Amino acid sequence: MPKKKKKIKKIKKVKKIKKLKIKNLSKIPEKKSGVAGQEEKPEIKKVKKQPSEKKIYNLKDFVVYPKHGVGKITSIEKATIGEIEIQFYKIFVEKEKLTLTVPINQQSKLRPISSINQINKCISILKTKPKIKRTMWSRRAQEYDQKINSGKIYELAEVVKDLNKNTDIIADQSYSERQLFEKAYDRLKSEFEAVLKINPEDVEKKMDKALGRTKISEEA
Repeated sequence: MPKKKKKIKKIKKVKKIKKLKIKNLSKIPEKKSGVAGQEEKPEIKKVKKQPSEKKIYNLKDFVVYPKHGVGKITSIEKATIGEIEIQFYKIFVEKEKLTLTVPINQQSKLRPISSINQINKCISILKTKPKIKRTMWSRRAQEYDQKINSGKIYELAEVVKDLNKNTDIIADQSYSERQLFEKAYDRLKSEFEAVLKINPEDVEKKMDKALGRTKISEEA
């Protein structure tokens, strides 16, 4: 008989525990169903963050846009798009005669022009021996193009160095090689000009000296 009593007590305890669990579960707040206003909140927050992005560039500053090279900020303007006020830079790229419109909240696409130390490192890169890869030209051309459009000055200097033929004689280069070399050379030259603040002729002499390039006029 005492064993049966113990069993009855255990069953009662189990029932009590179950009841407590049910009561506790009833206290858990229900998740609110998605309301149109609540779903829109993240979008509203994003919109609010746009104008609060830090403006790190000023009027007349030189900046680098990866796909186009060095440009100068000619104005900082405002426009209202869908009831949202957006600030943006107007950037003029001299080499391409192109004006870019870059929203301030997308300024991560831009980078400031290099420092003197970075320019000096580029000159050191230009002085080193070119790396000659044995892969197919189409693959190498793609790699060079990606480096040119990366916006990274050291990669740009490497392309100039690797495609340099030490001469201006067109016969020494294929048409596609020549195009890529000139694109990289002009991009690098424009950044040298903006940083060193010297005329284009002196910049060209400085770069050609580092590359060991010989002009046709000098050979003649």
